[in-house]
Amino acid sequence: MAGLALTVVLTLGVVFFTSPGIVNQVRLGLDLKGGFEILYEASPVQGEGEIPVDTLRQTAKSLEKRINALGTAEPEIWTEGTDRIRVRIAGVTDEEQVREMLKKPSELTVRGPDNQVELTGTDFVEGAAQVVYDEMRNPNIQVTVKNKEKLESLSKRLLGQTISINLDERVLTAPVIQAVLTNGICRITGQFTYDDAKNIVDTINMGALPLKLTEKFSQSVGASLGQQSLEQTLTAGAAGSILILLFMLALYRLPGIVASITLITYSWLLLLFMNLMQATLTLPGIAAFVLGIGMAVDANIINYERFREELRTGKTPLSAFKAGSKRSFKTIMDANVTTLIAGFVLFSLGSGGD
Repeated sequence: MAGLALTVVLTLGVVFFTSPGIVNQVRLGLDLKGGFEILYEASPVQGEGEIPVDTLRQTAKSLEKRINALGTAEPEIWTEGTDRIRVRIAGVTDEEQVREMLKKPSELTVRGPDNQVELTGTDFVEGAAQVVYDEMRNPNIQVTVKNKEKLESLSKRLLGQTISINLDERVLTAPVIQAVLTNGICRITGQFTYDDAKNIVDTINMGALPLKLTEKFSQSVGASLGQQSLEQTLTAGAAGSILILLFMLALYRLPGIVASITLITYSWLLLLFMNLMQATLTLPGIAAFVLGIGMAVDANIINYERFREELRTGKTPLSAFKAGSKRSFKTIMDANVTTLIAGFVLFSLGSGGD
């Protein structure tokens, strides 16, 4: 009993002292923190045609970088179907500024030493940028332009000088022109890691196929409304949790105490894993959180009722516990497997609200 009591005290102590920090680190979604959501339809800036999946994804990455540059933390951006991008940003103070930043297409430029634009994204051959390696197996970047004469003229004029490849106002790389380029192909060398080179290549390829974003749907949630939703949800959750604990204590006494301690630990572990997974907590997420606690309570009730039934047959407490646990296992496992299947289907096929 002393070992059990020590374990309980240590567990509750860890939960008590770490919970405030864990709760403060939980990422809150749009409906709890306020902000806005936009659904964009993407199309080529020039002409028509299908949009490559990689281009759509790279456009989504570009949007994320733009938002991060404004100091807005942890935006949620993902692609939907073949031509849509959904953006959710919580905690935005200047919605119009973010909208203006998002809706213009990314501008890829090559600039000379005087910051004069020499080439734009449409001057590059679509999808032709690639990572190549030199004799020492160091990753380099190779790009191909549509107009060989234009590249040759540029390289003659700026030979030995530094140029820069920019996405909007951000410098991707700043190489020095070391030779006259006559075949329309230039190789950019430098101290690149493979990931750095691949990111620049992806950005250049995206710049060669810029996308126009048309807003199809939007909704805003005020910060005060989000805060009110959070406070009401927390109040309801706390009241429900206290009632559950009191119910378990009143009905099952000592087993109820054990169940209450496990439920508290279970809730703490759920929050901890949410932080480790960088998951975002929303109103539906809180509902799922409460549902998980409810399932844990059901499992305890089923276990204890089976335990009572076995005791009535005259078995010792230990034998009754083993027999009751064995009989209740299939029911509990069935409920959890069903939940896992439903969660897997939602994760695999769900695409957010339209």
